[in-house]
Amino acid sequence: MSTSGIVHRPRRLRATPRMRRLVAEHRLHAADLVLPLFVKEGIAAPVPISSMPGQVQHSEDTLHDAVTAAARAGLGGVMLFGIPAVRDARGTQAEAPDGILQRGIRIAREAVAAVESETGRPGPVVMADTCLDEFTDHGHCGVLTDGPDGTAVVDNDATLERYATMAVAQARAGADVVSPSGMMDGQVAAIRDALDDAGFEHVSILAYSAKYASPFYGPFREAVDSALQGDRRTYQMDAANAREGLREADLDLAEGADMVMVKPAGSYLDVLRGVADRSDVPVAAYQVSGEYAMIEAAAANGWIDRRASVLESVLGIRRAGADVILTYWALEIASWLE
Repeated sequence: MSTSGIVHRPRRLRATPRMRRLVAEHRLHAADLVLPLFVKEGIAAPVPISSMPGQVQHSEDTLHDAVTAAARAGLGGVMLFGIPAVRDARGTQAEAPDGILQRGIRIAREAVAAVESETGRPGPVVMADTCLDEFTDHGHCGVLTDGPDGTAVVDNDATLERYATMAVAQARAGADVVSPSGMMDGQVAAIRDALDDAGFEHVSILAYSAKYASPFYGPFREAVDSALQGDRRTYQMDAANAREGLREADLDLAEGADMVMVKPAGSYLDVLRGVADRSDVPVAAYQVSGEYAMIEAAAANGWIDRRASVLESVLGIRRAGADVILTYWALEIASWLE
């Protein structure tokens, strides 16, 4: 025993940068990161998103450039959201073969293929958001019907038919992964059946399994020009419930999800850990727009170190069990990791 009486000195493993690097339990890699991208119909130049500094609604031309940058940075994926020029009650542009999201998917695939040919390395997986909220004139994630009290509610089973059609349209356009995010009961099974029947057995499903009704989606509503009035609490989850999130993930796994997701990430690290502990498929987490906006705002005011805060927030998501992380900082983080 030393003269000081201290037997264990954990600080020895924190003494130098090279020692800390050697013994780090979790690491970030560009291939673990997915960059969400917005493509808007009818614009010729990017439109800045005021509540998300540094993020834009892309034109079709600049979407190509953004996906090319993601591919060259070695990102694992891009997640595409389409913003149509015309909306209706059923969100029919969501499944249109030449709708903005399908055009965006084709653009992304072309950009990825070009970089793969140039570099000889795998490019990012092209993912598409499989939900109706960007395409409906009421802003909800499904088809509306009259509820028992006469107010409009989302018709779960009618919405499943719309998701199935939308997923097939995305697969035909070239999506590697479709991503049902509407929290409808049975959505994974309905989409899996539709994809298989249409000959797209190879297309994967990333299920938004535990998606909570959260105020942290606020900036995203601006990003997609949302028409939503009211809220989505009858289908997105209650923030008070953790067990329910695990049950939702179990159901999606039983229905054949290839990946499952927790959203938002930062406020639900306990749910993320629980899902990761029980899942036999990769687990994703979405660092949402409000999480991004808070750090950007605090950093802009000089209250926190921006780079250190971004990296710590994403590493925390990784530590909680995420194999795949959707973050608006994906490109920057990839450059920092180099």
